[in-house]
Amino acid sequence: MAGGHFRRKFRLCVATSLLFRSCEGRGAASRGGRSRSSPRGAFRSSSFSVPPGGRCECSAMRSLGGFLLVLGAATAALYLLSVRLPGEPRAGSGSLKFPSDLEELQKLAEFLRYYNREHHTYVLLLFCSAYLYKQCFAIPGSSFLNILAGALFGPWMGLLLCSALTSVGATCCYGLSNVFGKKFVTYYFPDKVAMLQRKVEENRNSLFFFLLFLRLFPMTPNWFLNLTSPILNIPVTQFFFSVFIGLIPYNFICVQTGSILSQITSLDAIFSWSTLFRMLAIAMVALIPGTFIKKFSQKHLNLDKNNQSAHFLNGRKSS
Repeated sequence: MAGGHFRRKFRLCVATSLLFRSCEGRGAASRGGRSRSSPRGAFRSSSFSVPPGGRCECSAMRSLGGFLLVLGAATAALYLLSVRLPGEPRAGSGSLKFPSDLEELQKLAEFLRYYNREHHTYVLLLFCSAYLYKQCFAIPGSSFLNILAGALFGPWMGLLLCSALTSVGATCCYGLSNVFGKKFVTYYFPDKVAMLQRKVEENRNSLFFFLLFLRLFPMTPNWFLNLTSPILNIPVTQFFFSVFIGLIPYNFICVQTGSILSQITSLDAIFSWSTLFRMLAIAMVALIPGTFIKKFSQKHLNLDKNNQSAHFLNGRKSS
């Protein structure tokens, strides 16, 4: 009797288990069918989950908003610095702006040289702020500011100042791109970023000299290197010193040109022996980067013989 009671209990447990599994299967099927066919189920699913595209768009909008906020604050600060000049500046000071041609550069240099006599610190602050503004936001036209530095501060002080400001400004651009611009750079320049990434990986063992090569090469767009360096995982220390050293020849030529132009007062001064020797020295310095690039790249860097990298970065494919 005990055995019969045990068998009846075992059969009851098995039947209960089968019934439970059958009900569970029907419930899952009905829920699945309702989620596929019922608009209400679809609305609930979409209301509690954000699609990946929406998250990307929200992130891009936040990055754009943050960048515009930084740009607006920097623009307002530079504007206030340029209009609130201490003392009593002479006429013409109200039109302080970035020069776009040599005539505007000459007028600006004349006013700032006059104003620099009594307000040297303020002119230095204004110049550094304007230079960093251009470099941070990758605005073209830094060559005019290099020439202006030579006219205001002399050849050697101007060279040291421009080299330091170029490095600091480019590093700030690196930081802005790292925080706000990665998505935009990879979206608008996918092919160029991929090509540069490949070249960086090929020269990872001699990365600093590869970066130096790119800075010394005259056709390389420096603004694009500043924006893409954080995407390529280039260390900020190597980035900083490659900019500082690699752009010295370019800065030297511009600063020396400004120093010479500031001392020329007549046509006779142009053909003086001192001016001719200085212009010859500038021309010789301009030849050094090309010689260095040709010899060093052939031995140590993995580059195409026809320099497809530089041409492609500038939007032109070599034939």
